[in-house]
Amino acid sequence: MEDSDISRIIEMAWEDRTPFEAIEATFNVREPQVIELMRKHMKPSSFRLWRKRVSGRKTKHRRLRGYGVGRFRCATQKMR
Repeated sequence: MEDSDISRIIEMAWEDRTPFEAIEATFNVREPQVIELMRKHMKPSSFRLWRKRVSGRKTKHRRLRGYGVGRFRCATQKMR
């Protein structure tokens, strides 16, 4: 996997409104693999902070989201 792909996966994982399913659809990387990638490429304290943020967060799992959440794309986010 290229450094640019790893960087984008980490960026998407940090975004509150980007579900893990979107990461899987874009990069073919499932949630456990994203967690492992984050653990490997982040400082331990940053990884713990991220895990605390995403644990149980409804917006990170498409099946837990309500329809009203919709999609969000930041103005600086590149279209692939």
